[in-house]
Amino acid sequence: MNPEDIKILLVDDEPDILEIISYSLKNAGYNIYTATNGFEAVEQASKIEPHLIILDVMMPEMDGIEACEIIRKTEKIKNTLITFLSARGEDYSQIAGFNAGADDYLTKPIKPKILLSKVKSLLRRMSIDQDEVIELEDLIIDRSSYKVSISGNELNLPRKEFELLYLLASRPGKVFKREYILESVWGKDVIVGDRTIDVHIRKLREKIGDTFFKTIKGVGYKFVI
Repeated sequence: MNPEDIKILLVDDEPDILEIISYSLKNAGYNIYTATNGFEAVEQASKIEPHLIILDVMMPEMDGIEACEIIRKTEKIKNTLITFLSARGEDYSQIAGFNAGADDYLTKPIKPKILLSKVKSLLRRMSIDQDEVIELEDLIIDRSSYKVSISGNELNLPRKEFELLYLLASRPGKVFKREYILESVWGKDVIVGDRTIDVHIRKLREKIGDTFFKTIKGVGYKFVI
């Protein structure tokens, strides 16, 4: 999808921040919309149905956490990509953001080039079709044949390791909660130990590379490229 086809909603109560970020993203070709608090964010998102929302945490009237929770419960926009952009970088603040349903969390101040890179990474998720082969740089994951190759070398992964890898790689950068991973890979009716995910992640790190997998303390895991 071309930048001119992408709608991005920026939400921040600081005019200077809105102006700087809007300028950078507009120069990159994106369609930019703005809001200054959580109420406006929910209203605007419902109206324009953006592809991505960049959301501040601390705002008057309704903060970003509450706005994110409402958006995730609103049918037509519940799957919108959401990243928080906040000056608060504490672990508890990030955990609250991810628990509210955010896909990513960026910390202010952020350089325009880095922001653009992050935006491109987030939007790249929309181009991955769950029914097709996932190709991320030199990593290829073929669900139809349960084959994985990296740098041309084919790997034989046990079924659960493959399912876990496929789930995380299907949306690079998205933080998957531990509960969601267990339900998606092992199912609701299967009882497994708390360390099951950690053991499988460790094995995948050994086989594919440690840099692909990032632990989000207190929340879950995400796949990075």
